[in-house]
Amino acid sequence: MIADEYVEIFDTTLRDGEQTPGVSLTPLEKLEIARQLDRLGVDAIEAGFPVASQGELEAVKLIVREGLNSEVYGLARVNKNDIDAVISSGASNIHLFIATSDIHLKYKLKLSREQVLEKAVGGVEYAKAHGLKVEFSAEDATRSDIEYLKKVYKSVVDAGADRINVPDTVGVMTPAKISQIINEVKSVVNVPISVHCHNDFGLAVANSLAAVEAGARRVHVTVNGLGERAGNAALEEVVMALHSLYGRKTKINTRLIYETSKLVSQSTGVIIQPNKAIVGENAFAHESGIHTHGVLSMPLTYEPIEPEIVGRKRLIQAGKHAGTHGIMAKLQDMGFHPTEEQLKEITAKVKELGDKGKTVTDTDLAAIARSIIRRGGEEKVIELVDLAVMTGFKVVPTASVKLLLEGKEYVAAETGVGPVDAAVKAIQKVTDSLANIRLKEYRLEAITGGSDALAEVIVKVEDRSGNVMSARSAGEDIVIASVEAMINGINEILRKRKDARSQLNQNV
Repeated sequence: MIADEYVEIFDTTLRDGEQTPGVSLTPLEKLEIARQLDRLGVDAIEAGFPVASQGELEAVKLIVREGLNSEVYGLARVNKNDIDAVISSGASNIHLFIATSDIHLKYKLKLSREQVLEKAVGGVEYAKAHGLKVEFSAEDATRSDIEYLKKVYKSVVDAGADRINVPDTVGVMTPAKISQIINEVKSVVNVPISVHCHNDFGLAVANSLAAVEAGARRVHVTVNGLGERAGNAALEEVVMALHSLYGRKTKINTRLIYETSKLVSQSTGVIIQPNKAIVGENAFAHESGIHTHGVLSMPLTYEPIEPEIVGRKRLIQAGKHAGTHGIMAKLQDMGFHPTEEQLKEITAKVKELGDKGKTVTDTDLAAIARSIIRRGGEEKVIELVDLAVMTGFKVVPTASVKLLLEGKEYVAAETGVGPVDAAVKAIQKVTDSLANIRLKEYRLEAITGGSDALAEVIVKVEDRSGNVMSARSAGEDIVIASVEAMINGINEILRKRKDARSQLNQNV
């Protein structure tokens, strides 16, 4: 295998990814994600399991009709009803499967090895007779008897299967073992081999890469590593490892990876863990003084890839571990230019706040800088004029806001799952169209005891350019604290924009 040989990406976010507990996508949501996956450049999209429900069938039909560049697959067991459902969806590609491990045969299928082999061959022959391109999976392949597994794969290829897939269904492989299986399978089939790894022991990506090294030509992945139990091999990790560590080619436009990750997270409601590789909030964030000094001098000191390659931006975070170089870079990015003495004082204040267990938000840093530099007052680009919230038993929470933005008043109303959600949506309704700023993250940082509890809200807001600002507010009313925190964050981004324009005009 030559080093630059092309590796195909088979995305199963819409099928295996949707099997994540608690996730259920509508046909239109699936279509939106499929369009994004097509833009991203995946070779194949597993759109769903058409026989499972009418909604699944409709989703596959919608995606097929879209005429995407990516191949569209429907999943099916090796029986006539399942295959007919894929045919009726209009898909020309089918992912056929049946289990081959003795544990599945005995306890799930209650079939003999001979019966499973007969069904597998019959299913492939039926699908091929109806003009479908077939990728065949031996479910639980990695726990199957290797000689029987090879017999099944050779038989389905002889029956016309265009490609075979080796699934590590319960994630029990190690890189060495998956390589061995791929090599064994290669010895009996002459069609391309795919691999489908689950993450039960955190090895899905490592096993997928090992399989590619051994000769697999296609990798099954999901965006953000979604999937049953611990999930599947994550698209973003597999692709970037292939590109950056192995020097292998895919069709993926890596600059759309983060955008795709966010869309899938929003659609499924599954939050991305902060330390998630490539797409996590902290993947390109730096606080430690040693790290920020290094990365500001030469990014490669503490970053294996440039964040822009995957559609990200580097984030320098203020905190108790921060050094003067990191604080200075953050301040300059926010439009502040302190002297050396002022910088030392600002850094000391930041560390003091961090030592108290506080997250140092951008508004905290800006407030500290203004007080020390004595830069002109707290000019607010956007102000809250009025807020009204209605909620109650069997009442849909509704909020209306009146905002003052650059001297003009704007009014908006929205409903939500609660009063905070409604209020935030109402603000976004105004600011998204005028300033393209949206809520990125929301959390309650601390709450005191009692019915008059003091709540501290921390938010992160993001504009279209990828600028992210964090802000906080505290109060006894969670709704008001949430609204104030969000407006504080929006103001910081708008101030940054204004400072950037002023600097540009001065340079001109």
